[in-house]
Parts: sequence; structure tokens; C-alpha cells
Amino acid sequence: MNRIEKLRVKIFADGADKAGIFEMHDKPYIKGMTTNPTLMRKAGITDYRAFAKDILAVITDCPISFEVFSDDFKEMERQALEIAGWGANVYVKIPVTNTRREPCYSLVKKLVSQKVKVNVTALMTLEQVRDVVAVLDPMIPSYVSVFAGRIADTGRDPLPMMAAAVEMLKVAPSSELIWASPRELLNIFQADAIGCQVITVTNDLLKKLSLVGYDLDDYSLDTVKMFYKDAQLANYKI
Repeated sequence: MNRIEKLRVKIFADGADKAGIFEMHDKPYIKGMTTNPTLMRKAGITDYRAFAKDILAVITDCPISFEVFSDDFKEMERQALEIAGWGANVYVKIPVTNTRREPCYSLVKKLVSQKVKVNVTALMTLEQVRDVVAVLDPMIPSYVSVFAGRIADTGRDPLPMMAAAVEMLKVAPSSELIWASPRELLNIFQADAIGCQVITVTNDLLKKLSLVGYDLDDYSLDTVKMFYKDAQLANYKI
């Protein structure tokens, strides 16, 4: 774990399983938390407010992001103001557009003018990064969340885009770039190398942290043993 502890990039746990959230919060290398409606639905959460307040009753010492879920900007604003009032460590996730491709920039500008800490989410282009940064308040803490993993899913290398986004955020010193939706632990080290401030990591990926720095010869042997064991358990014959 020495290499993880020396990283500059902050690892945020991304999930909606309450037990998992509390477990990750206790890890010294976890510096924040995020969730979203999709993760919450998968976890069986039915009462959004009650879930959030249960989490915030325990987690008060690190940033945590909760997302609005309306598709109407006026209702998004109402939800954002309520969510922001749940705790001083709360960031409100605002999608970069609604489902009609209408951008959120005016709403973000309005919210930050009221000192709401936002996490603008689901960005996938540098144009979106540029336009979000233009409406942020340099003095109000915020996150700009670029879905590097989803960019990679399209066959594009996200590294050049993420590196450019790091540079673009320098005009907003209170804002931090999030490398969102990582697909492998290597992404943590890639994010660190380019100066990205935050990476969100699901609990499934976090469970692999014990492999960081693991001897590759030993890992090769572990893999051979796994294949052999499973073949024996399946009682395969030729």
C-alpha cells in the first residue's frame, strides 16, 4: 500500500451500499465519497432523503456528492438547494445537460452565486469542460467530473483529454477535476501522473488495491493455481 499512500490524487469511494460506504470511509486512503441515482437504484434505495441523511449522520469529515434527479432546471435548482442544506461537506451533482441536450451552465452559475458547492457531472468533451469552468466561481469549491472510463469505452484514449482538462481548471483554483468511471486500478496512477486531483473508484475496484505492487511472478503462479483448481473442481476429462 505504500505506493497508494504516496499518491497525490485523492481517491473517492463511489457507491450506494451503506455498509460498503461506511467500510470505505474507515480506510485512510479514502478522501471522499460520491454516489448517483443509478447506483442507488441498484442498491435498492427507495427513500433518497433518508438514505442521504443516514450517511451524513456518520460521514461529516470528508466531501460527499449527491445528485439531483429532475430533468427540469427549475426543479433541479430546488433539489440542489435542499441537498446542499444537508451538510457542510455536501457537494451537489448537476448533470452537464438534461435529457434534451440543454446545457446546465446557467443553473450552475446561479447555484455557485448562492455558494452551493457543485459537482458538475457526466462531462465527456473539452468543450463541456471549458463551458463549465467559465461559470464556476474561482472562490467556491467545486468538482468537474469527466467520465474518462466511458470515453475509453468508445475507443478513445482519455489521457490527453484529461491532461488538457487539468490545465483548463487552473483558472478556477477552488475547483478540482474528477477522473470518473475508471475501468482499472491503473487509472489511479494515470490520474496521479497528469495531476488530476480526484478519482472516483467503485468498491469492486477498491478491493483490488491489495494487488498494487504485487510481484508478477507470484501473480502468474496464483493464476495458474486458479485455473488448475477450477479444472479439478469441474472434474473435466478428455
